[in-house]
Amino acid sequence: MFFLEINPLIKPEIGLIVWTTLSFLLLLFVLAKFAWKPILGAIKKREETINDSLATAERVKAEMAQLKSENEALMAKAREERAQMLKEARDTKDRIINEAKEQAKAEANKIVAEAQQAIHAQKMAALTDVKNQVGKLVIEVSEKVLRRELSNKGEQEGYIKQLTDEVKLN
Repeated sequence: MFFLEINPLIKPEIGLIVWTTLSFLLLLFVLAKFAWKPILGAIKKREETINDSLATAERVKAEMAQLKSENEALMAKAREERAQMLKEARDTKDRIINEAKEQAKAEANKIVAEAQQAIHAQKMAALTDVKNQVGKLVIEVSEKVLRRELSNKGEQEGYIKQLTDEVKLN
């Protein structure tokens, strides 16, 4: 029997339906009067906030893209400047090396010229010394020849030959 009896909630009576409908409509009226506008306003405000946030995000994204391109341009410019500075440094290094080489060549040429002058001066001094010694030898030979008076021409030539052989040995 328990199964034959129908639960009153499953099969409501007319009065229950009227009162439920009336309370639902009253609740709907109160919500419409006092809650719907603030709820819809909050939802609209939230939607505007989300739209503003999306617009801001798009603007920030565009700015980031622009900053990225500017950064790449600055990096390219910095690379060019670095390359230019390295080129200038190499040019300066090469110029300094060439100047040092030229200065060293000039100094070497000056030293060689001075050495050649010194050699020439020493050569001239040696020649002068040799000439002086030859002159002394000639005077000595002449003196010896004059001191010895020889009557025979053959003896004179033999004596001169003997003196010259002695001179060659010295």
